[in-house]
Amino acid sequence: MKVLFIVQGEGRGHLTQAITMEELLRRNGHEVVEVLVGKSNSRRLPGFFNRSIQAPVKRFLSPNFLPTPANKRVSLSRSVAYNTVKLPTYIKSINYIHRRIEESGADLVINFYELLTGLTYLLFRPSVPQISIGHQYLFLHRDFEFPDKNGVNLWLLRFFTRLTCLGAQQKLALSFREMDDDEEEHIHVVPPLLRRDVLSCEGTEGDYLHGYMVNSGFGESVRDWHRAHPEVPLHFFWDKQGEEEVCQIDDTLSFHQIDDVKFLRYMAGCKAYATTAGFESVCEAMYLGKPLLMVPAHIEQDCNAYDAARTGAGIVSDSFDLEHLLEFSEDYRPDTSFRYWVRSCDWRILRHIENGMSLSHYPSPAFPYPYCNMSDITL
Repeated sequence: MKVLFIVQGEGRGHLTQAITMEELLRRNGHEVVEVLVGKSNSRRLPGFFNRSIQAPVKRFLSPNFLPTPANKRVSLSRSVAYNTVKLPTYIKSINYIHRRIEESGADLVINFYELLTGLTYLLFRPSVPQISIGHQYLFLHRDFEFPDKNGVNLWLLRFFTRLTCLGAQQKLALSFREMDDDEEEHIHVVPPLLRRDVLSCEGTEGDYLHGYMVNSGFGESVRDWHRAHPEVPLHFFWDKQGEEEVCQIDDTLSFHQIDDVKFLRYMAGCKAYATTAGFESVCEAMYLGKPLLMVPAHIEQDCNAYDAARTGAGIVSDSFDLEHLLEFSEDYRPDTSFRYWVRSCDWRILRHIENGMSLSHYPSPAFPYPYCNMSDITL
């Protein structure tokens, strides 16, 4: 089977999932013929991705969310205004994606939550079947519990998620815990897709706190806490442009450019982990038995943090107040069942992908009629 990946390039989660998925498919005799990655002017593709992925990588411009002027949480108004202006560019990207689907010779498209994939299938109806994968598809599951947040923002999150998976034969929802499938929504719940390097890693308890922030504006919050607690060693990762590989503030505070090998090494040896609640790194911390402080940067991460906190993995805050994390870590006990759930990932996901190929002659559940209007997309 020849497979084409289309990957949202925001953050590191979907990128590491694509790396892991390629390894899984290759081990089982399949071929990834090409990887298309959505890019934006505000993000750069981490070096670890190009070093790790084997298939040819091609880029296209894709919508992204802009942060507030303080570079912390996402600004919905700025994001809408910016992406509206860029619509002509995104139309070109949709045409490019359609061309690559047709010309790549792929038997299957795996979409890692890239919005323009869904829009490509809406406008062009490629004959190549599509499977969408991401933890966000759990937000469409009938049994998912949402945090008590702004109802409009939750509606928009679900609407955006539906747009990404238009035309998908199946939706694979990565989850912290085992849940029943939602057959009506064509959602199959599967374990997190973690790298083999994580699975072979054993955690040890060090004396430092480890962290990752999707928006570098949170760096000032970390500095503020550090000034009051200079005795606690801190190693935080970011993707702030224009900074050195290691920005060492003093003997006990360093900011590192994101690098997955280095990131995992610091994760394995830390005392506890603070993050902006991206799904991938939360799962890595849970697998390695690290207590968590989650500081969401947007509504999707609000949902991730709430869901992870329900499992007892960590605590949620609106700032990097690491004192709470240290207090939580004193009584924290890892959930060993999570490791067994993660280790069942390969056969569960591979089963759905190979079954998806056998179902490819059926009409896509997202397009039950000859033509599809926006009114067909129900929430």
